[in-house]
Amino acid sequence: MPLLHRAPFVAVLRGVRPPHARHASTALTIGIRREDPARIWERRCPLTPLAIHDLVRNDGLTVLVQPCERRVYSMRELQEAGATPHDTLAPAHIVLGIKETPPADVLADPLPLRAPDGTTALVPRTHLMFSHTHKGQEYNTPLLSKFLNPSLARTPDPTRPTLIDYELLTDDGGKRTVGFGWFAGVAGALESLAALAHALLERGVASPFLSTPRPHTHPSLDSLKEALRRLVGDRIASEGTPPSLGPVVICVTGTGKVAQGALDLLAELPIQHVTVDELPQLVDSPDTDLRKIYVLHALPSDYFVRTDGGAYARDDYYAHPDAYASVFPTRIAPYTTLMLNGGGWAQGFPRIMRNADLVPAMARGRFVCVGDISCDVEGSLEFLPRHSTLSAPHFSVRPAGHPPALPALTMMAVDILPTALPAAASAHFSAVLVPHLRAVAAAYGGAPHGDAIERATVARAGVLREEHRWLEDRVRAWRGAAAGEVRPEKRKNVLVLGSGMVAAPAVDEIARHADVRVVVASNVLADAERLAGGHANAAAVRVDMADAPAVAALVAEADVVVSLLPVPLHPQVAELCLAHRKHLVTASYISPAMRALHSRAVAADVLLLNEIGLDPGIDHCSAIAMLETLRARGRRVVSFVSFCGGLPAPEHADVPLRYKFSWSPRGVLGAALNDARFKLGGAVREIPGRELLAQGFADLPVSDVLKLEGIANRDSLPYAETYGLGKVEDLRTLVRGTIRCTPASPHSCTPSRP
Repeated sequence: MPLLHRAPFVAVLRGVRPPHARHASTALTIGIRREDPARIWERRCPLTPLAIHDLVRNDGLTVLVQPCERRVYSMRELQEAGATPHDTLAPAHIVLGIKETPPADVLADPLPLRAPDGTTALVPRTHLMFSHTHKGQEYNTPLLSKFLNPSLARTPDPTRPTLIDYELLTDDGGKRTVGFGWFAGVAGALESLAALAHALLERGVASPFLSTPRPHTHPSLDSLKEALRRLVGDRIASEGTPPSLGPVVICVTGTGKVAQGALDLLAELPIQHVTVDELPQLVDSPDTDLRKIYVLHALPSDYFVRTDGGAYARDDYYAHPDAYASVFPTRIAPYTTLMLNGGGWAQGFPRIMRNADLVPAMARGRFVCVGDISCDVEGSLEFLPRHSTLSAPHFSVRPAGHPPALPALTMMAVDILPTALPAAASAHFSAVLVPHLRAVAAAYGGAPHGDAIERATVARAGVLREEHRWLEDRVRAWRGAAAGEVRPEKRKNVLVLGSGMVAAPAVDEIARHADVRVVVASNVLADAERLAGGHANAAAVRVDMADAPAVAALVAEADVVVSLLPVPLHPQVAELCLAHRKHLVTASYISPAMRALHSRAVAADVLLLNEIGLDPGIDHCSAIAMLETLRARGRRVVSFVSFCGGLPAPEHADVPLRYKFSWSPRGVLGAALNDARFKLGGAVREIPGRELLAQGFADLPVSDVLKLEGIANRDSLPYAETYGLGKVEDLRTLVRGTIRCTPASPHSCTPSRP
């Protein structure tokens, strides 16, 4: 049953929780992130319920979990283990996810932590994920940019978050210690066999691979293996593969866990391992047994050679990668039916295959399908243009210049393959991650990070680690490109004044538009820089409202000014906007001083747009839209009730005022002292500010779970004209109010005037 449902009267309810809001908790807290909702198949969890129970009970850590119904573990299981649901993870010092965090969701602000000696200090957050940034992946440059100083200065900023990449967690020998490689290999082999079946169907051939079970359709690995063996393997062993295909050769590249997982899965079929030298005879001989699948595990020495004719040598290859070239397209690919690519790749190293290499690779008509389990876009296989998904795991590829006479190549490149085996993959991952997680937690108490964590750190304190400094140019280029997508004469300049609690989502939203340049001005430069950081089209400046010439200069350069300053300062900003003929937007109620500027604004053709936040703002828009719909149906509104505001999460509702402080606490307390006037049941009523919180509307009928109370909000009567409701005397009820959780006592937390 949904938590909130439509009330039997016209109501507007909005819960506000700014994504970067500070939290008062000072205990070391781990947050498990809800994966990107766009990745609908992502079901893995970095910690199992058992691991969470251990961390909470034995390590004394707090574990928060963003609710998610797709996750392999239910919220009930996680809560029983000791985790606490939390919508935003705002109190989390350490944030865990699986795949990369969408840039807009990165929590970058520091937060308080209590030290062993009892003192409290602001500390940076730490994010752990597969970030896909350290190889220079262009599509994730915006994510990397969020962790770096706005100017890319190498001076550490101790408030900026740390980025740790699971892929870089290795032992002293360089072997990866945390990952899903083996599970990617297993799931990737299954998805690739299914893709091969589809590719062969397009060529007019039905094969036994049509019965390949997809990994997410079975509850366990054992069940999957048994199904593959029975439905595919036994049929091949008894009937063979279609003669028109010739021998089915599956080539596996890579030497790590990905390749091993693929090989282990293929072992469920009637396979025979072969070498590169055996391929020509195997494929060309009419006597080759078609009741087997031939598997080649191709090592780098099989397809990389020195350009001067010398043989492959591992140490030499890594020392001089530019001296090597690939012969895979001519020596292996022409004899291969399905390629399973499990090898890694890095900039500066030769690719296994380039775009042009598809011509010789497909010349014999056998190279029809590739499963790129490594999923390096334009990496070791240059012709991989994008990832695929479990919803649509394979697609056709025709690189530029690909001859029209050659068929397209079928590719499988799902980038979250292990999530098709969520339970087994999560259990393994959690077990190998926990020791590293404890090391990260210990570092918050003053312990050294340790070599493994240092090696896995991509950026800390706004600065890339030495081995990743080459990425600075890429981030700089991305920021420059983002700032230069629109010609300067076409770009609009938006000046945001203020850096308080509501500024972060405002700056993030405005800066999403490439045709806008945002200047964040605050009397605290560090706060402004934090808001602008990560946005290529945003800059930070320090300004004091007492310095009128400096503020005027900023206003003069803007097209639109957004004032998020305290209400008394809005008229001062409006005067400057009128003087320079610039538009102004605020989220505040129209004060008498602001209203007095109306005629001058009209004469100057300047828009002074107020009351366009949440309350007032979104509630106005929702109310007017609703009223217009009713009028279009011929209805007449005789009662209007609207409640709006922010609610704390139910598990944290025991806070002062039972209200979510999503904007200035001082502003909230000031508003709670305003007199109120409204009409209820035909009678106009007034409540003095000193009694406002004690005379609420009890038991608002908007939830069967939450006990909610309404508080009258200022003077409701002028909104009869604003909303076109007619005369006040013709209305039965007209109430606008703020919503909060019902307090234990009607007099609790009632503020008093100084």
